[in-house]
Amino acid sequence: MKLVYNKIFLEHITPPGHAENKTRLESLGNLPESTIINGEPFLELVHTKAHIEKIREACTHSEQIDADTFTSPKSFEIATHAVGAAIMASMKNDFAIVRPPGHHAYPNKASGFCLFNNIAIATQKLVNEGKKVFILDFDGHLGDGTLQTFYNTDKVLFWSLHQYPAFPGGGFVTEIGEGKGKGYSVNVPLPPESGDDIFMHAINNFMTIAEQFSPDVVGISAGFDAHIEDPLLQLRISAGTYYKIGQLLKNKFKNVFAVLEGGYNTTYLPKCLFNFLAGINGDPIYYSEEETHSQSEALNDYLKRASMLNTNLSSYWNLPAKLEGIK
Repeated sequence: MKLVYNKIFLEHITPPGHAENKTRLESLGNLPESTIINGEPFLELVHTKAHIEKIREACTHSEQIDADTFTSPKSFEIATHAVGAAIMASMKNDFAIVRPPGHHAYPNKASGFCLFNNIAIATQKLVNEGKKVFILDFDGHLGDGTLQTFYNTDKVLFWSLHQYPAFPGGGFVTEIGEGKGKGYSVNVPLPPESGDDIFMHAINNFMTIAEQFSPDVVGISAGFDAHIEDPLLQLRISAGTYYKIGQLLKNKFKNVFAVLEGGYNTTYLPKCLFNFLAGINGDPIYYSEEETHSQSEALNDYLKRASMLNTNLSSYWNLPAKLEGIK
């Protein structure tokens, strides 16, 4: 897995003190640059014409979309190139290092720092080419825009691990899809203060669903804000967990691409991201960090939720009758 990146992504301007700013990508060092395609021709695979034009107009005037989501004069061009980078990554099993992020963007609205849904557009392109796609969103926030986009289809398996409750709300165990998509949305709501033990238990327990789905391509919404030092959430994941996830994906799936989402501690974002990259590329771990463990209250809360999810999905997938405990 190689990085797909261009300095154009530094030019999306947000207000001083905003968590989603160019220092996130600058913290990754002097990355090699790629020539990025403009993804504008692909926007309508997911987004309505009205939404596209609203964002284009907002960027012209540097308008604020909502309390968290801002634009600047070049933001439309930058966001469409973020889409292009995601598509390029999906074609070659690479990692699109982009901003603005995408997984909170709905077909008809921007939200949560996101203007267009990069991974959803890349995924829909693959679906239109006849492929089944499994999306793993391990960002610490629910990818609500992606969830809604694929909520009614059996061509995409969407699996999110996220803090609950937290922004943007939703993503509980009862939200498993509708119509043809029932059983194809897997929401694992993690209690605040969840550590590595809970996170990896969730990954290992529900990975059987992804294997049974047998995807042609795996897309990763790769956010790193579940890390213990991230300022926006109260999860307690160590950098080593991202290395383990990368290793696991390498061992189980042939075609895997990734798109950057969150991660707002610029000291630890590089450590988490390069750990994930090392794991999936079969390289030694980039940064070792002491594992974290959850308090009993978080453990008990998580196990109740996971057991409920197991029951809710058992009609659609071959799942063990009883959830394994956390060792």
